[in-house]
This record gives sequence, structure tokens and C-alpha cells, in this order.
Amino acid sequence: MISKIERILLLTVFLIISVSVSAQDGTYGAYSPYSIFGIGDISKEGTAYNKSMGGTGIANRNRRFINYMNPAAVTARDSLSFMADFGLTESNSVFRQGDIKSAHNTFNIYDFVMTFPIYKSSAFMVGITPFSDMGYDFSSIEKDPEIIGNTGNITYDSYGTGSVYQVFAGAGVTFWKRLSLGAEMIYYFGNLDKVTNMDYSNSSYRSVNSGSELMVRGLTGKFGLQYEQKIAGDVSVVVGATYRMGTNMKGYSTNYRYANQSSVTDTLKYSVDTLARSGMRFGDEIGIGIAVKGGERWSAEFNYLRSDWTKSGFDNAPGFSSIGDSKFTSTVSQSFRAGFEIVPNRNDIRYYLKRCSYRAGVYYDQAYYKLDGHNVNSMGITLGVTLPVFRYYNGISLGVDMGQRASTRNNMIRERYITFNIGFNIHDIWFRKVQYN
Repeated sequence: MISKIERILLLTVFLIISVSVSAQDGTYGAYSPYSIFGIGDISKEGTAYNKSMGGTGIANRNRRFINYMNPAAVTARDSLSFMADFGLTESNSVFRQGDIKSAHNTFNIYDFVMTFPIYKSSAFMVGITPFSDMGYDFSSIEKDPEIIGNTGNITYDSYGTGSVYQVFAGAGVTFWKRLSLGAEMIYYFGNLDKVTNMDYSNSSYRSVNSGSELMVRGLTGKFGLQYEQKIAGDVSVVVGATYRMGTNMKGYSTNYRYANQSSVTDTLKYSVDTLARSGMRFGDEIGIGIAVKGGERWSAEFNYLRSDWTKSGFDNAPGFSSIGDSKFTSTVSQSFRAGFEIVPNRNDIRYYLKRCSYRAGVYYDQAYYKLDGHNVNSMGITLGVTLPVFRYYNGISLGVDMGQRASTRNNMIRERYITFNIGFNIHDIWFRKVQYN
């Protein structure tokens, strides 16, 4: 038992160090022109299991999979089981604005979560997953003949990298086999870097490098509940709700501008401010869900989430509000999600495919900001399957998310993407007494 715990703890520490380093080394956690605004793209919460059902999970109670979207769901488990989930994601995106097209792909570790029992109907959960990702890279050249005639060719480069991660630990308990309550503590950390360069081909002019660096730290909490009621035979209804508190962020914001000519660099601007003074804040979030399930054979779920970012402080933060000619405004984000799962025959010993879990879902998201007064919306469909392996509930979850963000109207960038998710579901029985004849 001790060796198992030690291996899990070592793996957890390794993964935390790995994602911390990846946030610093310039690799993209995600890639999108829209991540240039605010703190980047808010990551889609949940494991590959949740994502293949449209991102639902608030009212989900499935003892075979980890569901960290609702802290109360940690109690949906076998009483002696240890569970872990390790996720990877690969995303392919195509962007279009007018006649301009581009494409990009990324591959990353997504999350690591593990749960284990505390006492009877209670359980504990700990994990790490991205909260937001920033990744973009733009280049352009000066086309004005008059400017080129006076200064020579000018190249403009703008790029950004970084992620904000969340480490969370929580617990839940079930009362009367129906009502489950849960709570978790969340710690945010990460760095976001934005850089803009203006380079002259004429060495008599000084190139200008400017940028903003944001170091984020913060602590908040999340609460959840689920109530399950049987209505006929093995058919039951589950209602769920979650609330994540908003929090004032700590850390530093650094803004700089340098002028370079040959080997000489002049500092035009260098300022460091605390995020507390800037009033930067992560919005709170409320989520509600309802699910209908027929034992462990099928389930259908609908979720609604709402998050208020109107007091985020991003609107006035240097380097994290308006970019170029676009007007950035924090607003209220919303999400509508629906998903379905079916298992033809979980105990079929003849046909392997009948033991697999099949899923599908849809979603519609409204981002936490507006550009020039216009909402940035995304929608998509999801598909997925879990392939059982070995014994107990071990399996490999495969999922695909096909969607679109924004459109080419209002001079916006249309983003079409296909994201592949893979999750490794690890299950074992702990604290089992060995019996001898």
C-alpha cells in the first residue's frame, strides 16, 4: 500500500513540475488569435470523459470515471477504489479573416486528477489542470510606400505564450444515499508574456521591442451539490449545482519598451505594478445541471454555466485589454451544454465493442469578453468512446471536439478546430483485507 501511495505522489509532483516548466519555456498550451486578449482562452473543464459529452458533468454521477467538474461527484465511486485520470490533447485549427488563411496545431498534457476514499460515503480528490492558455504569433510588413521610402522596410512581430494553471484539492460526502455535498480549494499560478517587435531594415533606425509580463497567483474555493432520485426501476434523475467564488489576484504586472541599435539598448519604459493595485480579478461562476440515467447503461445531461467577468479589471490593465484597433470589454460568459452516453452491454463476454461506452454532445459558449461590442461565441459537437482494458474500471477514453469560434463578419477572425482528447482511466482497489482459507 505504501509503495502505491509513494508512486502516485511522485507522479503527481513530476506532473506539477512538468506543467510549471512548460508554462515558462515558450511552448503553446493552446493557440488562437483570440488568446491575445485578457488572460487568454479559458480552458474547457473536465476529463476526456466529460469533453466527449459536450463538456457536461455538473449532474453526472458515474462511479467508473472521475468527474471533477462538481466536487460533490467525487463520492460517486466504489467505497474501496482508488482512481486516477491522466489526459492529453491535440488540437488543429484553421483561421480565416477575409482572404487571409492560416493553420496551427498543438499537443499538450492536459490534466492529472486522482481520488481515493476517506471513510465510508466520503472521498478526497486532488489534481492539476489548465485554467487559461495564451498562444499566438503574428507577423506583418509595412506596405505604405511613403513610409518605406523614408525608413526602409519595417517588420512587425507580435507573439504571446503562457498558461494559468489551477491546483485543486477537495472532498465530498453523501447523506442518505441521495444528497452529496462537496467543496474544494483552488490555487491559481502561472505566467503570461506578450511581446511586440518593430524591426527596421535600415540600421540607422532603432528597432523597438515592447511587451507585458503577468505573473498570476490566487486562491479561491468551489462548492457543489448533487441530489439523485429514482423515478422508475433503475431510472433516476440527478440534479446538480456548483459555485466557484471570484477572487482578487495577486502577483505582478511588468511593462517594458526598449530601443535597440547595433549593440546599444536604451530603456524607454520599465514599470512593475502589483495586481492588487490594478484590481485584477477572476470572475465567479455558477453552474446548474440535470441528468437522467438508466442504471449504468445510459445517461443524458444538460448543463448551464454563467460567469461574471465585468469586474475583472482587464479593461484597464496595460497590455491585457485592447490590442491594436480592437476594443476589449469584459462581460458575462455563458455556456449551454448537452451530452449523452450509452453502453450496449457492459457485461458482454463475447463482443468487446458492446462493453465500450459511446458518447456524443453539443455546446454553445459565449466568451468572457466582447470585441468592438460584439460577443465572441463558439459552438461545436463532440464524440467519444471509452475502451475498457484489463480489470476493474480501467480504460482509455478517446474523444473529438469539432467546432467553430466567431465568424468572418464584423472583420473578425473565424476559427474552425478539431481537437482530439485522450484520457487514461486508472482504477484499483485499496484497503482490501486479504482472506485465507
